[in-house]
Amino acid sequence: MENKRIIIAAGTGFIGKSLATCFGKHNDIIILTRQVRPATGRISYVQWDGKKPGTWCEALEGADLLINLTGKSVNCRYNTTNKRIVLESRVNATRALGAAIRTLKNPPAVWINASSATIYRHAEDRPMDEFNGEIANDFSVQVCTQWEQAFNDITLPCTRKIVLRIGITLGWESGGVMQPYLRLVKFGLGGYQGHGRQMYTWIHITDVCRMIEWLYENDHSEGVYNCTAPFPVTNRAFMKTLREAASHPFGLPAPVPLLKIGALLIGTETELLLKSRWVLPSRSLQEGFVFAFPEIKAACEDILAHLPRSAYHLY
Repeated sequence: MENKRIIIAAGTGFIGKSLATCFGKHNDIIILTRQVRPATGRISYVQWDGKKPGTWCEALEGADLLINLTGKSVNCRYNTTNKRIVLESRVNATRALGAAIRTLKNPPAVWINASSATIYRHAEDRPMDEFNGEIANDFSVQVCTQWEQAFNDITLPCTRKIVLRIGITLGWESGGVMQPYLRLVKFGLGGYQGHGRQMYTWIHITDVCRMIEWLYENDHSEGVYNCTAPFPVTNRAFMKTLREAASHPFGLPAPVPLLKIGALLIGTETELLLKSRWVLPSRSLQEGFVFAFPEIKAACEDILAHLPRSAYHLY
């Protein structure tokens, strides 16, 4: 993908920064953000509030690809206020983008709207995919379903629409999940969490970028796609593989009571660690997408190769 005009809504987080770095080498990137920054290379920034149309709408005119990643982080306590903000930040931004596109003479050719692989139920019995996955009814799932519904309610005859249910994304950029995992490994606390049998649905950031490019270039691609690696592993296997990649032979496990105390202290929820997400990318595999990092061992080794030894070792 070269010389395209790509809009990334909320492109300053972990995934957004990675996409901008990847696609910004050969394309013009415009990031919609609340805090404008100086342009760097082919990456520029436009201010928006993520709530209603404004002058930022002009940035979408003639775009080749719109990627919407907007939403308050779910790494927080699920109190009433945070629940409202987590949901509204996603739904309102999606509706605002849809309203903006309707006003354009040359709307984006493709709109990829993020969702999450956590939309499927807790599963230790069988994998979930786009065809037979069971949707649950807890808060995180309600957020995903309402987010997707807001997107699906928008009719845009000139824009191809794709829902991307993204798994836990592993990479080396700041702000991702690997930093806290590697801190645990570094200090000898990198054992499994809970009983360790919960499934861990992951994807390497390189494959997130590659799948988005693949979806854009395939004119038939539309609807829901799971953006997850084809070989999910248990939490126990993931932590063991990560320790081995970092040359740490041992890591203390974290039982559920300890996780609950820790989650309370740092202001998050144990669901992020204990929910069993067993999700497969059946549609992309059937349609010919080839993963660069299908297995967790190579993914962990590649990510650590991008980091200094001090990120995962005391010496």
